Amino acid sequence: MNQIEKTGELSASRFTVRDFTELVKIGIVNSNTITAFTGMWLAFQLNGISFIQNVDVIFFTIVGSALIVAASGAFNNVIDRDIDGIMERTKNRPTMTGKISGKRALMVALVLGVVGTIMLFMTTWQAGVLGVIGVFLYVVVYSLYAKRKLVSNTVIGSFSGAVPPLIGWFAVEPSFSIVPIMLFLVMFCWQPPHFYAIAIKRKDEYAAAGIPMLPVVKGIERTKKSMFFWVILLTILPFFMFELGIVYVILATLLNIGWLALSIYGFKMEDSIKWAKWMFVYSLNYMTILFVAMVVISIFL
Repeated sequence: MNQIEKTGELSASRFTVRDFTELVKIGIVNSNTITAFTGMWLAFQLNGISFIQNVDVIFFTIVGSALIVAASGAFNNVIDRDIDGIMERTKNRPTMTGKISGKRALMVALVLGVVGTIMLFMTTWQAGVLGVIGVFLYVVVYSLYAKRKLVSNTVIGSFSGAVPPLIGWFAVEPSFSIVPIMLFLVMFCWQPPHFYAIAIKRKDEYAAAGIPMLPVVKGIERTKKSMFFWVILLTILPFFMFELGIVYVILATLLNIGWLALSIYGFKMEDSIKWAKWMFVYSLNYMTILFVAMVVISIFL
């Protein structure tokens, strides 16, 4: 074994908790777990099912959701090793620095995915199937194919990102109704403007890595129009969610109007990078406020 191989093996054997959280993309794990919890919470509240008497369902749903999202993030890091080193924001991922070898990262992803899926199936079979679908969409459809081949990659990737609230709902109440459908659509429509904001800021990096993001292929102005379109769709959704009460509908509408105004301002603002940063920050606050509001308001219904 040569010195480089020894160094790489030694580095991989000493990866830290921080390396692990970066491998599984802990920020995405946290945000998706919150949306899964919201779907689960609303299923309890709106169907008159006891929260306290279903602690096992709560545990399996939250932990299972977190594990399959973590597995998806780890799989993505393994898949993207050939391009992560080109991009500034990803070049220090542990799979790039050698702190976690590709083989070990793959093993972590497989273990997390299997355990998480089993836990979801321990709630309802529908939640388990949704978990499998979510991982497949993100890892196979998005990471292996769409991300590298299609300009519509962000929209395609949004399908997997919209699955967690459905998992939460179906783990408690395995039947469709307007609320879980709207939760899915809110998450689906939120993702393009959120990730396009990142793509505008990192346009040159994506171009260097050969990733056909919308700003790279169609330009920033075309991307602004697309972001505006998705925000418009978001403004319609609250009016299908009166089951959560008028307070929620008003709050969601106000948030949507604010985002719509910021989107329109982007067509006049010359500094597109600065505007994209504002859009990114607004999208994060939007999602946090909206989903916390769903949980709090539902208590008083």
